[in-house]
Amino acid sequence: MRPDHDTGAQILVMAKEPVPGKVKTRLTPPCTPREAAALAGAAMEDTLLTVARVPAARGVIVLDGAPGAWLPAGFTVLPQRGGGLDERLAAAFDDAHRLSPGPIVLIGMDTPQVSAGMLADAVSLLGTHDAVFGPATDGGFWLLGLRAPDPGLLLGVPMSEPTTGEIQLNRLREADLSVARMPCLTDVDTMADAVEVAALAPRSRFAAALAGTAVW
Repeated sequence: MRPDHDTGAQILVMAKEPVPGKVKTRLTPPCTPREAAALAGAAMEDTLLTVARVPAARGVIVLDGAPGAWLPAGFTVLPQRGGGLDERLAAAFDDAHRLSPGPIVLIGMDTPQVSAGMLADAVSLLGTHDAVFGPATDGGFWLLGLRAPDPGLLLGVPMSEPTTGEIQLNRLREADLSVARMPCLTDVDTMADAVEVAALAPRSRFAAALAGTAVW
């Protein structure tokens, strides 16, 4: 079921300005820093444009860096704050909730294959569940939705580990939250990930950017 009216929900995209040498460093080599940045930028554009197509939800980018011409109209920009990723995620939920109390769905910029329908489903699920969790194939998670954000649900969760998703899901369950599960997706960290994701979204900006690299 997808919302066709204003739910008061926000969809947050955690993103980093696509600066060569500062994004997608695990793609170099075989990519050059400029190619890796181009892939990151394309994935981010795909993701933001998908969020913009979700009905009845407001788009917010939580950004490390400065916005550029790639930012679609209508998005609110919040700066990332905090040290580790757990702190930055907790702060993103907190800052967005202060901006507009209501359910929040958070994703990254690394799953350009995500569809507007999937995100709309996540928003709808927060109407009947306390949390929505989208596991990633690397053991992490690509989506986390909370009806009532609480920094304590994220702080201290070890990030970028094979057990990150399991630990985060257990944290939600230990708080006695009802949790809905989303499909498992691959986020782009390695070249193998990039090839897999481009095949899933062959008409995306990301797939075009990958096809334009010297290593493809």
